[in-house]
Amino acid sequence: MTDTHASPHGKAVLREVAPLHRNLRHAIPDVYRGFGELSQAAFADGALDRKTKELIALAIGVVEGCDGCVASHGQAAARAGATRQEAAEAIGVTFLMHGGPATIHGARAYDAFCEFADALEAGEQPS
Repeated sequence: MTDTHASPHGKAVLREVAPLHRNLRHAIPDVYRGFGELSQAAFADGALDRKTKELIALAIGVVEGCDGCVASHGQAAARAGATRQEAAEAIGVTFLMHGGPATIHGARAYDAFCEFADALEAGEQPS
């Protein structure tokens, strides 16, 4: 996908939730710190590399219908080197596991992933 239109499922979602996270993080900093540590441990390279783990998280975001998860893990998967085909195939598994709703959330997830992949290819710096 080389279309450079802004996806309502990618960067726009991240911009929308960022101030909300900031406000809640100020109220419960220890909880956010603990979640951050869990996230670092979960996504550390091991038997599975970070790219694979981000694709798994992207697929779970599709199944859960979580737009913030899709945007966050779509961006992280692109940054970790996932290709459009890898993202598409990970999303394809959600169709089997979650049926029709995954075809809607999956299409949105693929759009978000492609937005982030396009940005990386265009040389945009991660935000």
